[in-house]
Amino acid sequence: MKTFSITGLDPASRKPIEVLIENGLIREIRPGPTDESAWLSPGFIDLQVNGYRGFDLNAESLDPDTVLMLTREVLATGVTTFLPTLITASEERNIAALQAIATARQLHPFVAHAVPFVHMEGPHISAEDGPRGAHPREHVRPPSLVEFLRWQAASHDLVGMVTMSPHWEKAPEYIAELARRGVLVSIGHSDATPEQIHAAAKAGATLSTHLGNGVAGQLPRHPNLLWAQLADERLTATLIADQHHLPADTLKAMLRAKGIENCVLISDAVALAGMPQGTYNTPVGGTVELSEDGRLSLAGTRFLAGAARPLKDGVAFVAGLSSFSLDVAVRMATRNPGRFVGQRGQLRVGADADLVRFDWNNTSIHIQSALVKGEPVDLL
Repeated sequence: MKTFSITGLDPASRKPIEVLIENGLIREIRPGPTDESAWLSPGFIDLQVNGYRGFDLNAESLDPDTVLMLTREVLATGVTTFLPTLITASEERNIAALQAIATARQLHPFVAHAVPFVHMEGPHISAEDGPRGAHPREHVRPPSLVEFLRWQAASHDLVGMVTMSPHWEKAPEYIAELARRGVLVSIGHSDATPEQIHAAAKAGATLSTHLGNGVAGQLPRHPNLLWAQLADERLTATLIADQHHLPADTLKAMLRAKGIENCVLISDAVALAGMPQGTYNTPVGGTVELSEDGRLSLAGTRFLAGAARPLKDGVAFVAGLSSFSLDVAVRMATRNPGRFVGQRGQLRVGADADLVRFDWNNTSIHIQSALVKGEPVDLL
């Protein structure tokens, strides 16, 4: 029987606590030392990760070792659960990537725990410039239950979340069938009408993927698909709080409109996230520039070429906004996304000891240590 404890300040109560861990589970939570200065929370949960520090899930040929190394890099940022995210590609390439992730989970138990399932971002999105984003137009295609079943057969039912646009004619039927099978459906990269948004939610869609991004550059003042998603209480919004994808005023307004309990912070990190500033050549986007402040842009422009900051930076940014707090920001990166991955992200007796201890100085978060099922994470 392996028993030990970890201490820190609870963001909810702002009081020191000591968490007793036994065999990978939280056995007891009790008052901690009064001189505690670091914070302790459930491990962060990221529902959208395309890559990090050079490891790319959407590379030409994904292999299990890349998935393993990516998982280690992501864990070192305090994210103890994440969804590998595959973007629009040919069916052959999507299936090969799914098989590589499935193999990594089979070979490495800690990968299997950190990766509960895969997020397919596409290919059933809008083909139009703007809402399509960086997804390749040639591989955009309508939803097909037959194709979905081929994904599942090739990966042992690993697909647990699908981002799609509900503008397709048979979208409600497809959404209802995936929901019946326990698969999350999220609205994103869309040019759908408000009526199609509400029809998707009625059919079983439960999320909006990076709300405010993956839409046309210009929209009618009202009605439009952003207002519809903000208004529909059946949809939880995922938001990229990297200080680039959503201006602070927009982010604050969305958080207030949806309500904290219906918002989830994500990184949507690409392979260049966490890399040194500089100019890079990428398969998607071509020549891009990564600035010191974490903005990834098409070279010589201000057009975004992806998200390049880890989830902890988004947590710190929201925690520093007026009217919000560290507790609120942490909830949107732990308990709220945890509802979609088996009720993870809770600091309670009986839960897996997926924990992160960190310093916070109102502008940034520094990870001191992290645990996955009670086992220390190598912070690299």
